[in-house]
Amino acid sequence: MEPITASFEKLTEFLPYIIPLVLLQLTLMIVALVDLVHREKTRWFPKWIWALVIILGELIGPIIYLIFGREE
Repeated sequence: MEPITASFEKLTEFLPYIIPLVLLQLTLMIVALVDLVHREKTRWFPKWIWALVIILGELIGPIIYLIFGREE
């Protein structure tokens, strides 16, 4: 049982760093997906490819879309 307890202690040690990153990732993903849905055109790729980039790109995917994918 000690390895599980040690792993849990290690996890709780990193939670203050993990939780803000997860919240940032989810916020960026939601903002990027809402923006994608409301836009008529995107730059470089069709909307479905940008949706995959946003969803599968974890933290960097939404950032890439928000910087490069939106057509002004």
